[in-house]
Formats: sequence, C-alpha cells, structure tokens
Amino acid sequence: MRRPLPALLAALLAAVALTAPGGTAHGSSAPRAPVVRGTDVSSLAKSEALGGVYRYADGRRGDALTILRDGGVNHIRLKVWVNPADGYNTKTQVLSVARRAKALGMGLLVDFHYSDSWADPSKQNKPAAWASLSFNQLKQAVYNHTADVLGALKAQGTTADMVQVGNELNGGLLWPDGRYDNWPGMAGLLNAGYDAVKAVSSSTKVVLHLADGADNGLYRWWFDTAATHGVRYDVIALSYYPFWHGTLEAFQYNLNDVANRYGKPVIVAETAYPFTTADDDGWANIIGSAEPYPGYPATTSGQAAMTRRILDIVRAVPNGRGLGVFYWESTWTGVRGNGWDPADPSSGNGWENQALFGYDDRALPALRTLGTG
Repeated sequence: MRRPLPALLAALLAAVALTAPGGTAHGSSAPRAPVVRGTDVSSLAKSEALGGVYRYADGRRGDALTILRDGGVNHIRLKVWVNPADGYNTKTQVLSVARRAKALGMGLLVDFHYSDSWADPSKQNKPAAWASLSFNQLKQAVYNHTADVLGALKAQGTTADMVQVGNELNGGLLWPDGRYDNWPGMAGLLNAGYDAVKAVSSSTKVVLHLADGADNGLYRWWFDTAATHGVRYDVIALSYYPFWHGTLEAFQYNLNDVANRYGKPVIVAETAYPFTTADDDGWANIIGSAEPYPGYPATTSGQAAMTRRILDIVRAVPNGRGLGVFYWESTWTGVRGNGWDPADPSSGNGWENQALFGYDDRALPALRTLGTG
C-alpha cells in the first residue's frame, strides 16, 4: 500500500491515565515491570476442540490458560470476527474463553477486526453481511456489533478491560469507506466503535492499533491525522515483529516518541519469535531462518532473549507509559485443522514454531520470561 505523506499539522489529545485491573495509575519515570504481561490466545478454542494438548515445562498436562497464568501471564487478547467460515473467533468463543480467563484473575483485551477473516495493513475487507450498507448503516453496524459482544461479556461478569477498535489500522478499516484516503469516513467508523465501548463500560479503555512498530513516520502521520479528525481513544498499540518491522533501536525510538508526543500509554499488542526452524504440521513456517534477527537464533534461548529485550524496551518508556506486551498466538500449536484459512481445514498455521509451547506440548522458557516481566 502506498501511504500518504504525513500531515503537517498535529493536534494532540489530552493524556489519559490508565489503571490496570487491580493496579494503580502510573506516572513515574522510573523503569518498572510492565503492568500487562499478556498473550493472544485467539486460536485456543479451536485447538482444544480439535484435540490440542498443553503441558507445563515438566511435562504435566494442564489447562492452557492455567499454565499461562501460573507462568505469570496476567492478560489475554481475543480477536472477534463477524461471520467466519469455520464459526470460530466469534462472540461464542470470546464469551467462553473470557469466563475461564477472568476466573483465573486475568485481564481481557478484545480485538475487533470488523471482518469475516483477517484484517491487517494489506486487507480490511467488510463482513459479507455489511457489504451493501450505506455509510451511516455501516457506522451503526460497527456500533451494534461492538456493543453486542461487549454487552454480553459484561452481562456474564467478564467486562473487557481494553478493546481494540480495529486491527492493524495502518490503512484504515472497512475499505473503502474507512480507508486511509477517506479520513472523515475512518474517523466516523472509529468513533462509532469508541462510543459503543464507552456505552457498555465507561472504564474500558479504547485501543487503536497499528502494525510496523518501528516506523515512526507512519505513527506520526497516522495519529497526527487522527487528531485533526477528532478520533477518540485511550491507548496506542503497536505490532512489532523484529524479523519484519525494523531494528530494535528504531522500535524503541518510535515507542518512546509516540508515548511522549501523544501523552498516551503504549502497549505492544503483537510480537513473537521462533524457537526452532523445524516444522510440526506439514505447512511451511512463515519464519524459517536460523537467525531471523541478528544475535537472536531461532532457539528456545533465542526466543526467550528476544522476549526479554522487548519487555525491557517497554519497561524503559519514559513517564511509566509503557503499559505492557501481548505475545501473539502463544497457544497456536501444530494441531491439524487449526490453520490460517478459516475456509480451508487442510491449511496449516505456519506459526507453530513461534508458540510458547514446544512440539512436545510443553511450555517453553519464553513463557516464564514473559510472565516475570
């Protein structure tokens, strides 16, 4: 995608103090452990339904969420699709997994894709059921869908702590109505989601999430322009995959700059690293290099070291604005049938070598690294 030039004028939104569940608002400049030590477990419900097994590091079989919690993880992230082909990543699974996580004392981030499948910088496809809606109807659909899922969570006593209105919004959402070349449309859709979140729970924090976490020009352009169009939010989230998104130094610069420039807490919504180059499901790994980032081999120790480095960078964000980290799809192991394509049960996931569970189903050292912050 060809991105427009950064806007020349910036209007900064007021800072929002963020209190994590059971925590306190933070404003100290002293480094501290990230409040959020989280992981995305969106694929877990399907993995379990297809026979996926999870074990502690010593080999004892256990419930995946309990193993994560015992390893120090204190938040989970769950994506929501509207009407996916396989029936997973819908309100049904979100409610079920959220009940389990909240019973373990974990916080919850809900990630709305506003699509029937993956939404990311290369594609932001409308759900089929919304394809012919007018813009005003589309805004209402965003509001209704968001309020429906979050209202159901609140009704069962598992209110979301944070909510992403859209996923990896580099180029907007719900194309073409909310694409990057139609900022008034994008702002209207994002604010419809914001309004729905706050109508259900005024204390739930609204998160806006971009990919390419080391691209400072992107973040300045996007959030400057969002400010000029009155987009409302509480937290800035970044995806940072070191094998795709630039150097650790550039990532740290961007994280610090964004936190300071916009006066908002920042969080890494997605990151991961391989622990092996081997394959476990017969589907080629997305990252197969023996050293995807210089100095960090694709080994269990390399995975743990990269996880530690990213946590340290978040810890060092000035003024305590480094909220935490979510490790992406920690439980997406090589279970047959739980692949990338919800419409194709024969697809593999290509990600099992970046999970936090090894090919023997045991928790890896990086889980303890993540959990201890």
